[in-house]
Amino acid sequence: MCRSIKTLRPPALPEEATEDEIRAAALQYVRKVSGFRAPAAHNREVFDRAVDEVARATAALLGGLEVRGAAKTSAS
Repeated sequence: MCRSIKTLRPPALPEEATEDEIRAAALQYVRKVSGFRAPAAHNREVFDRAVDEVARATAALLGGLEVRGAAKTSAS
């Protein structure tokens, strides 16, 4: 039904995940869970809202993760 959701945190990605990558992962998740690749018109609003919420939760998760052993950069 859908392609695999890829890991979005370092070191799987060399840099921070982009908004587009996060949204694509959220869309794939909602498609998988709902069983719809593209929802009918009467389900579109709730489907799109779920994608938005999953994308926000994913961004918050990625922003809060501490990856041990990852190189820290300083802005000095």
